[in-house]
Amino acid sequence: MTPEVLTLSNTPVLFTVAMLLKIAVAFVVMILIVAYATYAERKIIGRMQTRMGPTMTGPKGLLQPIADGLKLFFKEDMIPSQAHPFAFSLAPMMLLAPSFVAIAVIPFGSDLHFTYDGIQYVVPMQITDLNFGVLFILAMAGLGVYGIVLAGLASNSKYALLGGIRSTAQMISYELAAGLSIVAVFMLSETLSLRGIVLAQQGPLWGIEALKYIPNWYIFSQPLAFGLFLVASMAEINRTPFDLPEAETELVSGFCTEYSSMKYALFFMAEYANMITISAITATLFLGGWSGPFYGWMNFLIKVFAFMFFFIWIRATFPRLRYDQLMHMGWKVMLPLALANIVITGIAVLLWQ
Repeated sequence: MTPEVLTLSNTPVLFTVAMLLKIAVAFVVMILIVAYATYAERKIIGRMQTRMGPTMTGPKGLLQPIADGLKLFFKEDMIPSQAHPFAFSLAPMMLLAPSFVAIAVIPFGSDLHFTYDGIQYVVPMQITDLNFGVLFILAMAGLGVYGIVLAGLASNSKYALLGGIRSTAQMISYELAAGLSIVAVFMLSETLSLRGIVLAQQGPLWGIEALKYIPNWYIFSQPLAFGLFLVASMAEINRTPFDLPEAETELVSGFCTEYSSMKYALFFMAEYANMITISAITATLFLGGWSGPFYGWMNFLIKVFAFMFFFIWIRATFPRLRYDQLMHMGWKVMLPLALANIVITGIAVLLWQ
């Protein structure tokens, strides 16, 4: 006799326990990856530049992120006398919170099945599956800029203010290109649910059996959208060569010039948390999410770490753009290409149907 199959939503107690457990696991894993992403970046860039990177704290320098965290935690927390204290303290949290919240709608793997008391339960490897998941992520990405702008205004410093203004213009320019680039993905998958987009990428390329050895990932059918989204995402999270809001050579440290101690650490945690989130979104939209040769969540993590390595590689390779080059690229190159891709995809879908 086969056991009855139920989803956890039919059992409120188990559903609540599973939800809290998934939130706790996702948060802990995110924090650990954020901590050791800093270590990995220093090591990788060190090797690329013929240096060693951290070596002293712990074996191979593995305890360096913990030492850095403790150092920043015990440093004196200073607020400039002319700054607005409440807004100054709120800004780092406004930047960090959306990056953690966005993880809630990203599917980490295929469903987990377990049997309890003769009943088989199905647990989605996702905190929540919203049917507008992609729009939710874009909304969270848009909220992050408020933290940067607030930091620039509340600091009452000309360098911080310039960094906040730059961030506003940069976010408007590149969020538009990022949003338009993934419209083509919606046209092909016919859903805004991230889980649905992953399922739409199952099977052979374009559903043609002769191409069964090539997965139906959207990186193959939408290479231009993939490239535009990846570049625009780097600009949205202020990663080099798009880190104009910080720009140490021009603005000291931009929007976080006046920050110290844990508030300063929160800004850097937000940068790496955003890098993880963007890597997870890109893997979900264009690389089939959890699909691959290994177990679901393993495939997903491999793809996320591959994108994070790519971001680090870019930082070690390219110099910072000039501000006029940044604006020119966003409005005169990426935006027209994103619009053209939508038109071409629409025509292709119409002809295919």
